[in-house]
Formats: sequence, structure tokens, C-alpha cells
Amino acid sequence: MANGTAKRTDDKTAMHVSVAGVALRNPIIAASGTFGYGVEFDDILSLDRIGAFVTKGLSRTPMEGNRAPRIIETASGMINAIGLQNVGVDAFVRTKMPAIRKLRGVVCIANVFGFTVDDCIAVIQRLNDADDIAMYELNASCPNTKHGGMVFGTDVEALRELVERCRVASARPLMVKLSPNVTSIALMAKTAENAGADALSLVNTFVSLAIDVETRRPRIANVTGGLSGPAIKPIAVRMVWEAAKAVRIPVVGMGGILRAEDAVEFLLAGATAVQVGTASYADPRAAEKVAKGLEKWCASHSVRRVSELTGALQLA
Repeated sequence: MANGTAKRTDDKTAMHVSVAGVALRNPIIAASGTFGYGVEFDDILSLDRIGAFVTKGLSRTPMEGNRAPRIIETASGMINAIGLQNVGVDAFVRTKMPAIRKLRGVVCIANVFGFTVDDCIAVIQRLNDADDIAMYELNASCPNTKHGGMVFGTDVEALRELVERCRVASARPLMVKLSPNVTSIALMAKTAENAGADALSLVNTFVSLAIDVETRRPRIANVTGGLSGPAIKPIAVRMVWEAAKAVRIPVVGMGGILRAEDAVEFLLAGATAVQVGTASYADPRAAEKVAKGLEKWCASHSVRRVSELTGALQLA
């Protein structure tokens, strides 16, 4: 521009961030349940160009998951009821970790879940003995079978007990993945923080139902499933904003991120990093593309450090 106000694009933006003491080369994380165990994507994208990846949820024993159909497309999103299919924590350590250890410089976050607190603790204790895991992501969206199936993340006392006991058991930072199916996400975020969480990730999927009007039957065999994708992004951004205002620990945002600008929205709302999930189904290289796009966006907007975006929402 002739008046000398053109934005500089030659300076390289500092893209590194830190979540609960874990250093990430950039704020883009491949989300759990959409990225296998990480190693399956090694020949598809450059894992060393994203901040981290989160494994499929790991349980105490192997799980086969729900019967099909268990994933369907919806307007601007998808519904899934995979049923947390996974090989179990023992098989993960034995068969997946050797390959993960070879991914030098790649940050691995292990997603942990269970249907009782003891189940979650057993998984964490097994993983404590494994090398090259940087952090645990504790899925608080599972039903607590000891208490009538109430989801941990929708009950204050259940969430408090889950996080407190898992924090004691954990030898690594503990990030708690919150359910969005609550009245007050700020309350649940504060509960997790007070119970010892080192970071939070949100949002998980929204409980939803799709019906085939010709057969008058649910389109998902499980009847209900979790809605994700661009359709939920404005709600997810709002919930990240509310959670980030309520806590002092880092917040990792997710929900419908397809491009760099989506990631920027979450960062401005208060997220330190973001997770790319559903987009990886359409494009397995989505996380890497968002990471590259974010760096370009920062350069074109004269952002010297990507961390400066966190919580920079202007309300007036």
C-alpha cells in the first residue's frame, strides 16, 4: 500500500505453545477417535508438522464397538456411535507403542476412558510404565456404570471424583475432555480444575438423533450418536470461551475446525491449542493443512507469536 501501512509477511511467526508444561511445535492437534493410534497416518502426512496427536480412546480391555451403521453424514457434519472400539491398553502398549517411539519429535497424547473410576485408573497405571507419552486426555463423557449410567462429565460430584483419583494415579499431565451436554460448561470446567486437572479439552460431541423417514427407524444402529463437524462450531466456540473465562489452566478447543480461520476463532475465544477431528475423515491431511494455514494466516496478519491470539477476543 502507498501509505506504508501494508502488513509485513516476511517475519516468521513463533508457532510453539505449551499445554500443561508439554511443548508443542504449533497449536494444532489431531483429535482422538479420528486419527487411529497416530502411526497409521505417518505415511499420509508429516506428523512432525502438527503439534501433537491424540490416540483412540484406550480402555482396560479390548472393545469391539457398536454394530453398523455407526457413522452417518448430516448437514455440515456427521453423527457417530462407534462405541469406543479399541485394542485395549495392553495391546496398545505392546503393539502400537514401539512404532510410536520411532516417531522422533512427535508428541503423543493418550486418550483414556472407562466405565468406572477404577477402570480409568487401571489404564493410566498401565500407561505410566510406557515411554514416549506426553500427556493423558481423560474422556469424561462415558457413562458411570457404578452409578446408574450417569455420564461422569454431566455430574459435578462424579466428575470431581474421577479427576481427583485419576490425577493421583497419573505420572503425566492430565487433560480432561469435557462433555458439552451440560447446563453450565463453566461449572464443569471449574470442577475439573479444582479436582486437579492440568488442562481441559472441549467440546466432545453433542448427543443427537437422525431418523430415516422412509423406514421410520433411527439411521444409527445405536439409536443416538454424537454430532460433530462444522455444524457445532459456533456452539463449541462459545463453550470454549465460557470455560476459558472460568479457569486458569490451559483450554484446548475443538468442534468443526476445517481451516486456519476456524482455529483462530477458538484461539481468540481463549484456547491455547485446538484439535482437528471430523475433518480428518474427509481429508486425512486436514490437521497438517490447518497447521500450515495457521502459520500463513499469522504471517499475513503480523502476528509475531501465535500464543498472542489466545483470549484476544475484542468485545468492544
